[in-house]
Amino acid sequence: MEYLLGYDIGSSSIKASLLATEGQLVASATSPQTELAIIAKQPGWAEQEPSTWWEHVKLATAELLAKSQVQPGQIKAIGISYQMHGLVLVDKEKRVLRPAIIWCDSRAAGIGDRAFADLGEEQCLSRFLNSPGNFTASKLKWVQENEPEIYGKIHKAMLPGDYIGMMLTGEIKTTPSGLSEGILWDFQEQKLAATLLQYYGIDQDLIPEVAPTFSPQGQLTVQAANELGLKPGTVVAYRAGDQPNNAFSLNVLNPGEVAATAGTSGVVYGVGAKPEYDPKSRVNTFLHVNHQPEDPRYGILLCLNGTGILNRWLKQNLMDEAVTYDEMNALASKVPPGADGIMIFPYGNGAERTLENKEINASIRGLNFNLHHRGHLLRAGQEGIVFALNYGLGIMKKMGVDINLVRAGQANMFLSPLFSEVFATVTGARVELYNTDGAQGAARGAGLGAGVYANPSEAFAGLKAEKTIEPNPKLVSVYQDLYQEWAAVLQTQLKK
Repeated sequence: MEYLLGYDIGSSSIKASLLATEGQLVASATSPQTELAIIAKQPGWAEQEPSTWWEHVKLATAELLAKSQVQPGQIKAIGISYQMHGLVLVDKEKRVLRPAIIWCDSRAAGIGDRAFADLGEEQCLSRFLNSPGNFTASKLKWVQENEPEIYGKIHKAMLPGDYIGMMLTGEIKTTPSGLSEGILWDFQEQKLAATLLQYYGIDQDLIPEVAPTFSPQGQLTVQAANELGLKPGTVVAYRAGDQPNNAFSLNVLNPGEVAATAGTSGVVYGVGAKPEYDPKSRVNTFLHVNHQPEDPRYGILLCLNGTGILNRWLKQNLMDEAVTYDEMNALASKVPPGADGIMIFPYGNGAERTLENKEINASIRGLNFNLHHRGHLLRAGQEGIVFALNYGLGIMKKMGVDINLVRAGQANMFLSPLFSEVFATVTGARVELYNTDGAQGAARGAGLGAGVYANPSEAFAGLKAEKTIEPNPKLVSVYQDLYQEWAAVLQTQLKK
């Protein structure tokens, strides 16, 4: 029997999955059991220590091997999924120079906005399909401007997955898809975005060597193998950002297919064949994992920063410690649609792209001390998340993305029957839930990259929907009205 190992390097935890090459999940592990801390030294900042990710990769691997009793030599390839848009800096000795600036850090938004204006919106959108915004390239420019001593020591600037790849193989590489998520890819010239780097005054040598997403990208070093309990020489054959990888894990690869996830942040990700963009860069276009110049695939990504993190905040601040998320969902379900007038706006996790990088913070509207209880807040929280996602979907629909069928993993907020039904009813899309996740997707990706599978059809043989949720016809008009009321209040907040 042969196996494939996938890692998902999240901002909340590190997940690892072991798949048999026939497709069955053999074992999975998550470390830590509580959520990883995010360092916020100033409002709008968000950092994590890369070494913490590596420590939990080791812990998750040890648990995985103990559960499965698989021999290291039976593992044929390793794949990596990772939190997008982060920045990890190392010197020539491959030592980390500062904490990673992660995806929800908004300190560089102003730098990206200035670049958008100076370079010209038309040039940025036609070449990069996005404003430089608050993405990795702008974060690197922030370090150059604000931490010149650190900047002067940089050997390579990496994404979080590139760092894990370096720790596994000793090699520093990235992918075209990864460069595009950092606004470091020129879509016209199909190469590194030299125009933006020149404007920022950033040396191209700081950017890692580029390797195909599905390809042998290095082999496990003796040191890494010893730390992980794996076999030296095992090939690392795939890496991708968490949202393109989430779509891949759901076999969303072709134009018209849509994936969603609702973890710490919420994402809807649609695949297209044309390099479409939003003129205000409120949703973003990147290279999808299976993009080829002769057969293009673009991923249009809607991100809502405040999704599961809102639900967690409600749990921590409203509920007794022993109350589970399932019990919270049951309590919310007893409250009528609209939560008797409460509206929640889940914008409390940094600058939101769908709001043009504005930071309006989360808010609760309509709270009546004589009427409302915890259940109302819990329902309003789930509805507010769906409404905020639907607001972004309106932008995607204007770009030609058709939202009729959405595939999602049966995890995080989609574990809530209430959330799933409200999502389907508000968006009008049928929702299919699958028993898969990012780590399993990374394992399948490694199988493709290492040649274990000849094509995606082989990689996804046997993956079937566990549950299907249709829009509730009795509530469609009710939620249309509720959403319009919510969106009208949002507009008043945005005008302040």
